[in-house]
Amino acid sequence: MTQHSEHAVSVRGLRKQYGSFAAVDGIDFDIVRGETFALLGPNGAGKSTTIEILEGYRDRTAGEVSVLGVDPQKGGLAWKARLGIVLQDSGESGNVTVREQLSHFAALYPNPRSVEETIAAVGLEAKAGTLIRKLSGGQRRRVDVALGMIGRPELLFLDEPTTGFDPQARRQFWEVIRGLKDDGTTILLTTHYLDEAAQLSDRVGIIAGGTLLDIGTADEIGGADARVPLVRWHEHGVLHEERTTEPGRLAHELVARLGEPEGLEVIRPSLEDVYLQLLGSREVLA
Repeated sequence: MTQHSEHAVSVRGLRKQYGSFAAVDGIDFDIVRGETFALLGPNGAGKSTTIEILEGYRDRTAGEVSVLGVDPQKGGLAWKARLGIVLQDSGESGNVTVREQLSHFAALYPNPRSVEETIAAVGLEAKAGTLIRKLSGGQRRRVDVALGMIGRPELLFLDEPTTGFDPQARRQFWEVIRGLKDDGTTILLTTHYLDEAAQLSDRVGIIAGGTLLDIGTADEIGGADARVPLVRWHEHGVLHEERTTEPGRLAHELVARLGEPEGLEVIRPSLEDVYLQLLGSREVLA
């Protein structure tokens, strides 16, 4: 069992109530120092409320919360300087250059990263002297992340960091996130891209209706039953599908019986498949 001192975030019985509506309804989870943890869920699931409580922007109704050893409701400037926060919408001024904006923010922290190294880390060396308002959407998003990391945070909150990126830019950006993790930064990520969560996270938590449905690694979430592979093939023009824990054996039997079955494929459930199963099961039980 991991000791509390090794937790960057510890949450027990967290609730946030608005009148009779529970936006967050008694959730528990921990984030180990140095790990990347993805909090996943549909819009309105309680993700944003949970994260705003952890960041100290919103007070909780009940429960215990520790972020870097401090109750966020009591966190002062010294505690806030240990956090990096990348919101979905930055709203930052576009009338300064990338370098000017980062230099301004770096001056607010006791031990900031080098401005030039930070610009290089997010791949904006060629745009360092460009006004932010003249950057593309993806480039502005890189500025947002640079601002989040300039203070050398122990814990970095990334809220939908690659929204609007093209596939190549997303994969380049993943390398930035991996570099931060390699530096020892703890990262709390929210994203609607399930492949992104699978690529970047050590563990994921799935939240819906204010409750935590499951938590674990991308390969564990949902349990063994949700991970049973699907074998699909065509026989005499008819599509057949069978779930089996021994897909190799079934495929061998099909080849022995049919030669080379048309359209034979073995499909192993992805994180997205498991995520949709969990949300569907919750809707059935609701």
